[in-house]
Amino acid sequence: MSAPTPPWRDLTWRIEALAFDAASAALRLLPVDWASGLGAALFRAIGPLTGSHRIAERNLRLAFPELDDAGRGALLRAQWESLGRTFFEFPLTDRITPASGRVEVVGGERLAAIAVERRATVFVSGHFSNWEVMAMAILGAGVDCQITYRAANNPYVDRRIRERRARYGVKLFAPKGGDGARELLTSLGRGESVALMNDQKFNEGLEAPFFGRPAHTASGPTRLALKFGAALQPLSVQRTRGARFRVIVHEPILLERTGDRAADLAAGVAKVNAFVEARVRERPAEWFWVHRRWPAAAYAELSEAGL
Repeated sequence: MSAPTPPWRDLTWRIEALAFDAASAALRLLPVDWASGLGAALFRAIGPLTGSHRIAERNLRLAFPELDDAGRGALLRAQWESLGRTFFEFPLTDRITPASGRVEVVGGERLAAIAVERRATVFVSGHFSNWEVMAMAILGAGVDCQITYRAANNPYVDRRIRERRARYGVKLFAPKGGDGARELLTSLGRGESVALMNDQKFNEGLEAPFFGRPAHTASGPTRLALKFGAALQPLSVQRTRGARFRVIVHEPILLERTGDRAADLAAGVAKVNAFVEARVRERPAEWFWVHRRWPAAAYAELSEAGL
């Protein structure tokens, strides 16, 4: 049984939720492109003043050691603009759909086939550009899919997020107890698809190469695909102009099924990391750089080098 929430914490959460409501309401008064541009300008100004800027800077040193100071600085500014756009577009996601004309889908025939054949599929992606757009593309194609996400720390804000998404068909699910949650197994078992982000650090995950360094990676998507014989279908999102996007439905990741479960799982996780790395290298300004993706030892190396 969880401990009761202290009154001061509950009050703080409620105030935060009211602020969330006010900000969302204000942004919804704006045209989508205006809200997106406002987010880019604000984050470009404020982002470098935060502790997250240091995290992003160190991540860029690990991923792109060949970059000089000027190149790294330009990329840092660009990623803040991208992140600001994404955050300010969040309350307007229902206006950023394929039907709105703001989202082009490349490889959409693969989504259409999954929808028509009702094939249980494990969609896998990363925090590219506005990652919320990926869900809209999947659902817009008629695929019955559970969209996984990390629950907000504030339960009142989290409830608002889930309720708003549910209004336009997005079924959000926050896995608990590791990356093989029972609910995901149940969904795949009844023929539904699931979508998971697979680009952030997962301490209990498998080590797999990422930009030439070992990185703990959730094995859940690969594990689920192997268990159910489902396709492991990668997607990515690119920002084309302002609040307009391209969703790419890539070729499925082919998983090995040799009978050696551990080896097959490790090989699949490595392929997912390779897919994510390739997308980041293509459009580095559009990835979510403000989290500690690598183990502590990698950052300790930078500190020892005075970086």
